[in-house]
Amino acid sequence: MAAPPGGAGIVWQTPANPPEPHDYVISNGRRYVRPYYFEFISHVKNRWAGKTIVDLFTDEFKGRSREYYVRAVKCGRLQVDGQMVHKDYVVKSSQKISHFLHRHEPPVLAGDISILQNEVDVVTICKPPSVPVHPCGQYRKNTVVGILQAEHGLTPLFPVHRLDRLVSGLLIFAKNAERAERFRQQIEAGLLQKEYVAKVVGVFPDGEQTVDANVNFNAREGRSTVEIGGGAGKEANGKQALTRFQRICTDGTHSIVLCRPVTGRTHQIRVHLKYTGYPIANDELYLSGDFCPRSIKGTSAGTEMAPSDSDNSAADHGNKDAETDEGFDTDPMCTNCPNLAPVGYDGDEEGLWLHCVRYTGPDWSYECPYPDWAFLGSVSTKKMKL
Repeated sequence: MAAPPGGAGIVWQTPANPPEPHDYVISNGRRYVRPYYFEFISHVKNRWAGKTIVDLFTDEFKGRSREYYVRAVKCGRLQVDGQMVHKDYVVKSSQKISHFLHRHEPPVLAGDISILQNEVDVVTICKPPSVPVHPCGQYRKNTVVGILQAEHGLTPLFPVHRLDRLVSGLLIFAKNAERAERFRQQIEAGLLQKEYVAKVVGVFPDGEQTVDANVNFNAREGRSTVEIGGGAGKEANGKQALTRFQRICTDGTHSIVLCRPVTGRTHQIRVHLKYTGYPIANDELYLSGDFCPRSIKGTSAGTEMAPSDSDNSAADHGNKDAETDEGFDTDPMCTNCPNLAPVGYDGDEEGLWLHCVRYTGPDWSYECPYPDWAFLGSVSTKKMKL
């Protein structure tokens, strides 16, 4: 078996390596991860079989150039079944491919992850916006699970529910598989009530408003649409979705709305609010059709083996506040060095004005404080808690 590439000082990390406190850098209101060497592992799919190793990566992982992949094969940063191969090597189904990379994770907003309740088998936290819950795509250490492990020693954790990366608020984790299974059974039985608050455009109607409309998620576009059945008994596309809304307060320009999703479809609250004509006031994805969220640009499955470096023109703007002297070694083959953040990530991201405030089960209830944006003018805390 070939040794991992690089000098004796290089330590190649895998998912088995836990995050540590010194992995993080806080700069200009963002949390960065010091770049690290990492072995991405994939297995050859049937549709990949018969391609050369260079053709495979050029066709499937377009974020990097063909010339990069040729160099990666020659220096052993692309290996098959633990062996160095030549650039014309033809891969076979199910073979293991290792891609050794200098990994730069995207930055997230640097809000604290506050622990709300820490019980014997449950911990609840207030999730800041922009931080993914668990490892996915280009995020591994810069996740709620990773940060809780690094800063509080909390592991293992089993997410009871999930929040979109840009959404903030209550997150519930079970500390063991048995407690997680009890939560799962209650969710499947429909025994949980969920409550969120959103800040929307305009004066939302008074009284409870119910939206019962199918939600159809387009994974390629990263967005959902509301689907209504046609005439003559024609069924709507998508999955059945029901959300109840109630206005808490308004200042004439925006409204704070309590959202109670009965079902749990992707972007359900966001797309149902758009359907009512009162979208979340800073939700670029549903305020217009032109926005391309970071989750589409940088964290798709296609970038897991080869993070994007296709937009070198964005380097100066995208990483303008990423310090380059934060104590990490640059890598000669890395297209992201000397910046902390990957090429192409801008610094203008803000959290979505959607916040999870309460989950209630048959014999338990967990709450999270309201965010600052949820208070309009002189609205009292008492009025906010319906």
